[in-house]
Amino acid sequence: MTLEFIAFIASVLFGILIYWRESNGNGLYRFLNKLIHSKKLQMKPEDKTGFVYQQKFILRLVFITFLFLIIILALRFLIPVSYGTVSMFVSGIVGTLIGTYIAGIVLKSSKIIDEKAADLKDMIHDTFDDTKADVTNTSETPEEKEEKSARERLKDKGLL
Repeated sequence: MTLEFIAFIASVLFGILIYWRESNGNGLYRFLNKLIHSKKLQMKPEDKTGFVYQQKFILRLVFITFLFLIIILALRFLIPVSYGTVSMFVSGIVGTLIGTYIAGIVLKSSKIIDEKAADLKDMIHDTFDDTKADVTNTSETPEEKEEKSARERLKDKGLL
């Protein structure tokens, strides 16, 4: 059970690494797309889709299962030990899928935080500009005359 847990944690980290790597560039996916598809069915240059990046769950599951199938077959020929191959296989696939979704959440939240930070920065600058405008408006208003007291007004009228 301990070995499966270690494999699960390692596969989560592997999934995060795969997702992050494909978010920066999808050269292998683009190369296979050019080999398999005709010219008019190939990916557009601005398309960032990869094996796990911007893919639906089913296609992501198929690609990761195929990758782990190749890895397990290579390991079976190199190391013919049969300790829980199926359980390691399944925990590796599930961990990698979870890792890709964790990486997707982290990348998306960082983009949202960057957008909100820019909005917050603009809002703070607007607030400072408004207060500066209010301060300049109040300083430009002419000073009001001092009003005479009631006694002085009565003296001016000649009633006192």
